[in-house]
Amino acid sequence: MTFDPCCDRRGFLSWGLGGALSLSLGGLARPLWAGEPELAGFGGAKQCIVLWLNGGPSQLETFNPLPGTPQGGPTKAIATAQKGVKLAASMPRLAEHMQDVSLIRSMATREGNHQRARHFLHTGYVPSGTVQHPDLGALICQQKADPEAELPSYVAIAGATPGAGFLGVSLAPFAIQDPLKPVENLAYPGGVDAERFDRRRKLRAELGRDFAKAHPGPETSGHEAVYAKADRMMHSPRAAAFRVEEEPQALRQSYGLTKFGQGCLMARRLIEQGAKVVEVQLGGWDTHKDNFNRTTKLCDELDQGFAGLLADLKQRDLLKDTLVLCMGEFGRTPRINANEGRDHFAKAWSLALAGGPIQGGRVVGETSGDGMEVTQRPINAQDLMATVMHVMGVDRDHTNYTGLGRPLTAVDASGKAIRELLDV
Repeated sequence: MTFDPCCDRRGFLSWGLGGALSLSLGGLARPLWAGEPELAGFGGAKQCIVLWLNGGPSQLETFNPLPGTPQGGPTKAIATAQKGVKLAASMPRLAEHMQDVSLIRSMATREGNHQRARHFLHTGYVPSGTVQHPDLGALICQQKADPEAELPSYVAIAGATPGAGFLGVSLAPFAIQDPLKPVENLAYPGGVDAERFDRRRKLRAELGRDFAKAHPGPETSGHEAVYAKADRMMHSPRAAAFRVEEEPQALRQSYGLTKFGQGCLMARRLIEQGAKVVEVQLGGWDTHKDNFNRTTKLCDELDQGFAGLLADLKQRDLLKDTLVLCMGEFGRTPRINANEGRDHFAKAWSLALAGGPIQGGRVVGETSGDGMEVTQRPINAQDLMATVMHVMGVDRDHTNYTGLGRPLTAVDASGKAIRELLDV
């Protein structure tokens, strides 16, 4: 079943409302998997912000530049606040925050198709024709979100995520297409006041009860739960979190007055009001042509939004409780093609993490001098998912069942949390 991601009242069916509220074990160490030693940082983050770079960003123009090599092209590298760690020259603002940020330069995920790789990195499972796997936002909210919260627990800004899959509509993300525009239908329509709205609400509830009796099942109960959540949100003062225009202009400018920058600002406002997972997308990274000019512009937007978010979270004492993950579906080829572009490359690429119990200023893994091979500490999507769930305090062994009765744990058994990011 698919749902309209638009932010109209029917679009409220795409909310990430959260599942059962589970106990928080914030900051505790615990055995991650039978037979493994204890690992620090379990539950050390209360919320998660994903900065998704749709299209597959070039690692050589972002987190793993190779200046002075044929593969590196014209991209220069700059020093950062963390001694010995360099970034591409187009990310000077983020360079100032590298003591809070760690890099993985040895992602090796094999999936080079956009749709399949996007699914793999969001879920930790290779796509299957028979299973719609839930993504990380849905899995986190299933265990950690408050089902009675007034705002959506899972929000997707400026782009769709794989969603809740077989977990159902109640754990799907609430979609915001453009953070620069007001969220539609939060206010009453023209000619409807509170009294008239209440009469409509009571009539709808009466009709809904009759329908539920005639058509019992999880789809019906899920619809009712989502509708109740929509009603609560419309009447909640917390809905002001969507109004980024209420922030001081100087702060807005520090994020960048772009859809991505203001999406990052909205993400901060939402987690302050209790959202558990917010994904903000920045598209345009599929740079088969004119890679260097295009990535320079994209990196400027990413750099300002990412750095603005980190600075704001830290100033508000939120970074210690917020996992920030910045990645795309794969990287780009070290080989520069005939169109001055880079093609899909899942064999050796990079991403960035910060916040919560993630130890900043670290670099995990290495590639060969030409960037073609991982030479130290390969990391796959299952390991990344295990790390995210560990940091968020999610029980990786929790088993869900597909519509056909197939059991699936929250994290694939092969995934192991990345110890180098967590050991103090």
